[in-house]
Amino acid sequence: MNEFELIERHFRRAPHHPELRVGIGDDGAVIAPSPGMEYVLTVDMLVEGRHFVAGTDPVRLGHKALAVNLSDLAAMGALPRFALLAVALPDADEAWVAAFMRGLDALARQYDVELIGGDTTRGPRNLCITAIGELPAGSALLRSGANPGDRIYVSGTLGDAALALAVAGGRSDVDARSRAALGRRLDAPEPRVALGVALRGVASSAIDVSDGLVGDLGHVVTASRVGAAVDLAALPCSPALRAKLGSAERELALACLLAGGDDYELCFTAPHAMDERIEALALALRLPLTPIGAVGAHGGGLTVRDESGRALARLPQAFDHFG
Repeated sequence: MNEFELIERHFRRAPHHPELRVGIGDDGAVIAPSPGMEYVLTVDMLVEGRHFVAGTDPVRLGHKALAVNLSDLAAMGALPRFALLAVALPDADEAWVAAFMRGLDALARQYDVELIGGDTTRGPRNLCITAIGELPAGSALLRSGANPGDRIYVSGTLGDAALALAVAGGRSDVDARSRAALGRRLDAPEPRVALGVALRGVASSAIDVSDGLVGDLGHVVTASRVGAAVDLAALPCSPALRAKLGSAERELALACLLAGGDDYELCFTAPHAMDERIEALALALRLPLTPIGAVGAHGGGLTVRDESGRALARLPQAFDHFG
């Protein structure tokens, strides 16, 4: 199967969003923005050997390739609309492509995302998606809006994906049930789209936790020119990870919880006046939204306090592609 047969069979779609004037098949897509709305654009790539190992289930890989982009849109408060997909593949393996697209399409249908273009080429496996979201003009959530006195929140739990990698690499072990649950958090993260949209006008700043809490919250601290203090005991995590915090594997557990990455939860700040709205939102979404600390004055940096209230002397290093 050549490149164009592969595109025709697995990637081409008939346009279904009214804003899409021209979809796959021309040199570019044409989109007409809705009145009073702004587009948010984000791009992410997954590289074999760096972000996933050879032999990873292509269905889950298709899900994750889109999910990591939808997570970025969620952090901005944007509703996902369109995606472009660029892939480098070692060969035109139709079975692999079909499975990959099943995973991608399932998540795309869940969030009404339309694939509108892309590119294919031969090369080491590399999956790159550009996602386009939409929100009312002026309502985007930014990293730069945190204010002293705001609470800091995270959704869901942290550290599970990193613990899954540690287990897969033989650096830790858990029971079979926990292993399966951790694996789902790593391979099939759930983007917090509904939360991001609901946080418009509630959160003062937001970011998705993709490279580890201390690194990503550190970006908010820098962009907002504030300080922040986080309580280790308040950080939400799975029972499997919580157990390791009190064991000989504490250092590994701290690294997973604070700097593991691949969580794709949202970390956001909000003033105390929004406490009740956030509690109601957690109930409505059936999603834990946990206060983990507070924003402080500029110059304070990021501090993590241990279970006794003492600042950790050293914070684990967040993920860095060039680190």
